[in-house]
Amino acid sequence: MHSDFFQELKARGLIFQATDEAALEKQLNEESVKLYIGFDPTADSLHIGHLLPILTLRRFQQNGHVPIALVGGGTGMIGDPSFKDAERQLNTLETVQSWSQSIKNQLSGIIDFENKENPAIVANNYEWLGELKMIDFLRDVGKNFTINYMMSKESVKRRIESGISYTEFAYQLLQAYDFYELNKRYGCLLQLGGSDQWGNITSGIELIRRESGKQAFGLTMPLITKADGTKFGKTEGNAVWLDPEKTSPYEFYQFWINTDDRDAIKFLNYFTFLSLEEIAAIEAEFTKAPEQRAAQKALAKEVTVLVHGAEAYEQAVHISEALFSGNVKNLNDEEIKQGFKNVPNYRVQTDDDLNLVEILLTAGIEKSKRQAREDITNGAIYVNGDRVQEVAYTLSDQDKLADKYIVIRRGKKKYFVLQF
Repeated sequence: MHSDFFQELKARGLIFQATDEAALEKQLNEESVKLYIGFDPTADSLHIGHLLPILTLRRFQQNGHVPIALVGGGTGMIGDPSFKDAERQLNTLETVQSWSQSIKNQLSGIIDFENKENPAIVANNYEWLGELKMIDFLRDVGKNFTINYMMSKESVKRRIESGISYTEFAYQLLQAYDFYELNKRYGCLLQLGGSDQWGNITSGIELIRRESGKQAFGLTMPLITKADGTKFGKTEGNAVWLDPEKTSPYEFYQFWINTDDRDAIKFLNYFTFLSLEEIAAIEAEFTKAPEQRAAQKALAKEVTVLVHGAEAYEQAVHISEALFSGNVKNLNDEEIKQGFKNVPNYRVQTDDDLNLVEILLTAGIEKSKRQAREDITNGAIYVNGDRVQEVAYTLSDQDKLADKYIVIRRGKKKYFVLQF
């Protein structure tokens, strides 16, 4: 343990609230502490909204503490109402269990569950919540909380007017029971979460105090906001997933490289394991020459390597450079799939005329033969990065990349992919 660990968390902006901060800091400085964060399986993959909690668990582990990654196989059957405008869709047990396994696998890629000296712990709350009996739960847990106490929680107050089901209302009791159970099983003393989890965390601390007389702690991290006011964790309206099949490493890299200048240094503190001194040096370079984007480049590299590995990062950089220069000939099959995942795609039929004018029209790249001829003659059409100005040009096997793709560009940025 490092005596300045808690202060480093503060310096990085990672602490929003903490219960009994002085006592918690003393505890973290003096002994190895078991702590947990819960991840409810609301999809088959985590997204970058989960990344800050995951990386914070990793920080604690690197500092000698024991993180517990709790997969919410039980609470995921209910759904946390915290700061949600409407009730979540309830999923089947089979679906939730499948998603729970996927999440466990993703967590193991970032948190070290195999460390011989200080292994992290992974648990699933369905193990105990699935065995609970209603009468016993109401007598043993429910008796500790008044309706007034539960109604005072911000997560509940925000939903009272629009309506909250008893199912969601009871969620804070289940999460409180999780903390109590982890305390009993593993000696877990600290729960972490986003600032929207404060009410649920303090309920768990209260249950532990009432049932065992022990002091437990809570710490929340700030909810991440972007300087331009848009929601963090989405690009072009879609979530940025940690699963490379849902969000390719190239798309993941692009999300970070396009970070707003006003957010870049903050995100370096949040999401990377660069030292504060290293970040300060990057900030000085970035301030002197922001157009060089030193902060964004460092951020994109560190986070992409953390989540997807060094090879995926190098591949993402290669795709980015190829698209920026327009030279796509050196891209391999996988790189073409990633780089052109969201561009218009046309599967060429065996009887299609491969004359350039004809295929531009057939593929929907041009609206008329006249426009196609004009664009070709004016130098606006590129085949695999090469400008083609002959209206008689016919595509051939020599034009195919990876034996099955031809990349057409119209103008500076409008890409299309012909697939054979």
